Amino acid sequence: MATLEKIRSKSVFLIVVIGLALLAFIVGDALTNSRNLFGNHTTVAKLGNAKIDITDYQRKREELNQQLEEARRNNPQQFANFDTQVLPEMAVEQLIQEALVLNAAEKAGIRSTGSALRYYMLEMPQNPEVIKIVRQLNAAGIAAQTPQQAYEIIFNPKRNGLTEAQAEPFQRAWLAAEKATEKMIKQQTYQRLLVGAVRANDLDRKALYNDYIATSNVDFAFLPFGKLDEKVYPVSDQEIKARYDKDKGEFMVEQPTKEISFIAVNISPSADDQKVSKELAAKTVAALNAGGQLSKELKKEGVSVNRQSLRGSDLPARLKEAVQNGGDSARLVSENIAGFTAVRVISRTTEIDSIQVNVVSAASETLGRKVLAALNAGLPADSVTARFSADSVAAQTDQWIPLYTAQGATNALPQTQLDSLRNAGGRYISLQAGPQGMVMAKIVKQNAPVTIYTFDEASYTLTPSTKTKNDARTNFEKFLGANNTAEKFNANAAKAGYTVQKFVVTSETPAVPRMQGMDQYYPDTRQVMRWVMIDGEQGEVSHIYNASDATHPAMYAVAIDDQYENYVPVSNKLVREILTDRIRADKAGDKLVEQYGKKTQSLQSAAQAMGVEVRNIPAFRFGNSTASGIGDTKVVGKIAGSKADKKVIITKGADGVYVYQVMGQNKENFPYNEQQYDQQYFQLINPDLFKMLKGTDKINNRIYNFEAGE
Repeated sequence: MATLEKIRSKSVFLIVVIGLALLAFIVGDALTNSRNLFGNHTTVAKLGNAKIDITDYQRKREELNQQLEEARRNNPQQFANFDTQVLPEMAVEQLIQEALVLNAAEKAGIRSTGSALRYYMLEMPQNPEVIKIVRQLNAAGIAAQTPQQAYEIIFNPKRNGLTEAQAEPFQRAWLAAEKATEKMIKQQTYQRLLVGAVRANDLDRKALYNDYIATSNVDFAFLPFGKLDEKVYPVSDQEIKARYDKDKGEFMVEQPTKEISFIAVNISPSADDQKVSKELAAKTVAALNAGGQLSKELKKEGVSVNRQSLRGSDLPARLKEAVQNGGDSARLVSENIAGFTAVRVISRTTEIDSIQVNVVSAASETLGRKVLAALNAGLPADSVTARFSADSVAAQTDQWIPLYTAQGATNALPQTQLDSLRNAGGRYISLQAGPQGMVMAKIVKQNAPVTIYTFDEASYTLTPSTKTKNDARTNFEKFLGANNTAEKFNANAAKAGYTVQKFVVTSETPAVPRMQGMDQYYPDTRQVMRWVMIDGEQGEVSHIYNASDATHPAMYAVAIDDQYENYVPVSNKLVREILTDRIRADKAGDKLVEQYGKKTQSLQSAAQAMGVEVRNIPAFRFGNSTASGIGDTKVVGKIAGSKADKKVIITKGADGVYVYQVMGQNKENFPYNEQQYDQQYFQLINPDLFKMLKGTDKINNRIYNFEAGE
């Protein structure tokens, strides 16, 4: 009773305590969620003990961006269409592999020695950051030609005329490069050890050798299944389930996987948009004929005009006929759903497109006048350094100066200088003179005159109008509103005029693929993949996503049909098709073996019954089975294991029925080369070092939590 009274007397206090505890829980949970929302949880990906922090990820992303920019500069055609949507996954993949190797190296006790670090930092720098530091020193006006010189300057600043403050940023950069190089040395050392661990022993090498030298003379006949009749070889759900249980390991997935249905709506200009384009084209032609000045209305609509002066050989193919043969009136060169191009020729002139000159420079104007007089008195340009001080004069002879290139006039020389050179009658003239010296030149040779065409090119890119885009969005929204489940989405898309594409995706899928198996992706679909992998659940349909390209606008929507983590389920359409084909082939094989097995008194009679021809493999090798023409590896194994007793054997394969007999066996007299079979063993095993380190661990890839926001 006393206890009860105590509880009652404390009831208000308890309520307050419980309320505060509940509030703390709610606030704490909110704070935790806010840390998730605002990115304080910084692990981008994880595999076992290997973790990728956001800082390392951002650094790697920047490295890949720089590599891509450099690749585009060096090979613009090859990398112009490289899709940057793949860079996040590339960064994660590289970092995970690096972390796995580094962790394994640490566990194995591998260290980078001082001599190795010196070699890779100073003598043969492998880390590009070292070269970058050398360049930065030179950019700061500190001469350093080699990493050794850079190291001396950075860590002995006073001896090299630097303050500690000037050297400190370079020291930090150098120490960071050392740390990265230490990691690289450990990784490379461990990788070499790992590769070296995959080696053939004596038995392995001998087995490969024996498989290659052992040959059989084989006669065989093959009846392919072709397309098997479903009615003749029916397959039940129970049979599919049983076969799935048997072959389930083939359908394992390494990370959470989702099957999606995807619709891309490419918005094209409407008939009204094309009508407006035609009207603009007519107004543009009229404006060009009136002098080439476009009205504010035309400019506002997006019509632009560009005046060019080009040689006939440099005219773009699309303009060539109109510019060379089209007269002086403006005309349309092209007009289609992409827009229009119009052109008007302003003039056709004959001009010299390049000249060859001798150029001589002198260190002072006074000396220059002496040199100029000597040149015009007959002194060859290449002899000025012999008559005058070589430190005070310089000559460049027979230098071609292009006045026109494929891009038009170069303005390599001011018109006044060019006119002076042409009017000099083959004599040297002063092009520039002053306290800093004198530059003089003369024309040695001129190319034959060519026709220069000056013309105005007006162009307009036709894009869908705002109304067209709004109408397309309204229709798409209407469809999604009425079909807000994956089942309805798939069932009714075709009726509404939309094409559904099916994809199987994981967190490693960079974006929605344009085609199955192709490294091409729909623009701006990382945002779609983010919804699929983070927010969407099985059976749900996304909202509309937009591509950012104003010229080719597009809308996307996606439905999640299925999701699984360990195995592709037996309900999967492709899995059912694979299993059904296997079961049907087994049934057909059993039936045909029974049917023709009774007629195998001879290989010839069996082949005749099957309606096929007998073929011969004079030197069948198990160690080179691809050359046999037999497509089933199990059948290859059976033949290799058969005795040379000329017994006629019929067996089913995955692709048809085989009848064969081993007519004889032999051993080739090839020399045994240990190194050769070491290499063959490695090629046969084809070790995946990443999988060797990864084992059964699965990657937890959280990249979409950090990239491609809504």
